[in-house]
Parts: sequence; structure tokens; C-alpha cells
Amino acid sequence: MAHKPRTEMIAETRAKLVTAARKAFGTVGYAEASMDDFTAEAGLTRGALYHHFGDKKGLLQAVIAEIDGEMSARMSAVTRQAPSRWQGFVDECVTYVEMALDPEIQRIILRDGPAVLGDPSQWSSQTACIRNMTATLEKLIEERTVRTIDPRATAHILNGTMLYASLLIANAEDQRKASQEAVRAMTALLDGLLAKPEAA
Repeated sequence: MAHKPRTEMIAETRAKLVTAARKAFGTVGYAEASMDDFTAEAGLTRGALYHHFGDKKGLLQAVIAEIDGEMSARMSAVTRQAPSRWQGFVDECVTYVEMALDPEIQRIILRDGPAVLGDPSQWSSQTACIRNMTATLEKLIEERTVRTIDPRATAHILNGTMLYASLLIANAEDQRKASQEAVRAMTALLDGLLAKPEAA
């Protein structure tokens, strides 16, 4: 029987740990999640966890990176379906805010993530998001869809707005209503960037 390549075995081990940890973090939360429980579920040892991720915090970072990747894929899919670059940009921002209704995103990304890893604006995923948003704004300014403003500063401001809108939704008593209100407010703010806003 042929042995699997070492790189494949490492990838499988990491995937098993991330899957088990994601399930635990998403159901009972980071603080209550037991390393022994999710290493046992993955059929692995604590030693494997320490070897691949360093500690529980490192595993949380890996789980967040996986969820962030899925969120980015969802936003990219929405953007590709849009009839114009501007509408794609608006739809992407709205999709990000609406994803705050997802219980797993609420618990892992919006609650436990900041509590354990600190300010989300400093996460590598947020840096990448701001970089992509800046590039899109530069193109929208070039084609004169958006008024002439600093694209990087605007990307930082919009990113912060989206993050805090998500936190508003996650902590609201009526989350569905909070989401609808946040989307309306976000859309109004984005309309203000237009060089030639459509008449109401």
C-alpha cells in the first residue's frame, strides 16, 4: 500500500483540526471550546495541534482565515454577476453587511475573533479587503463614476463602516430589522460617492 506524500498528510491533519475547531468555536464559542474535545473528534492529539498551529489562538486564526476565504468568495461571486463595476461594488459591500446574520460568522468573526485576536482592522484579511477596495475605487474614479476623493482613505472608512454595521447586527435584539436598516444606511452612504447621483 502506497504511503501518502508528507505534504498531503500535513494538509489533511491541518484540515481535520480546523474542521473540528470550527465546529466547536461555532457552537460553544472559543472560551468554552476544549482542545481535548476537538483533537479527539479529529482523531488527533494535542501534540498535533501544537505542532501545526502553536496553540488554541493559532487555531482560531486558521478558522477565521478559512471563513474569511469563504466570505470573500461569496462577495466575489456577487460582484461578477453585477451589470456594472459600480453596482458590483455596492452589492459586495451590502453582501458583507448581510453576512452578519450568519450565526457562525457572528460568534467566530464578530465576537470571539476581536476578543481573542484584537482589533479586526489589523487582521491580514482586513488589509487585503482594503487593498482590493482601494483598487476598485481607483478604477471607479478613473471612469468618473465616483467623485475625485482619496481612494485609500475612502476604502478605510467604508471598511470600518461595514465592520461596525456587522457588529450592530450581531448584537441587535431584532437582527433582521437591524440588517435591513444597516443596508439602507450603507447604500445611502455609497450613493454619496457618486459623481453624478441619479435623481431620487
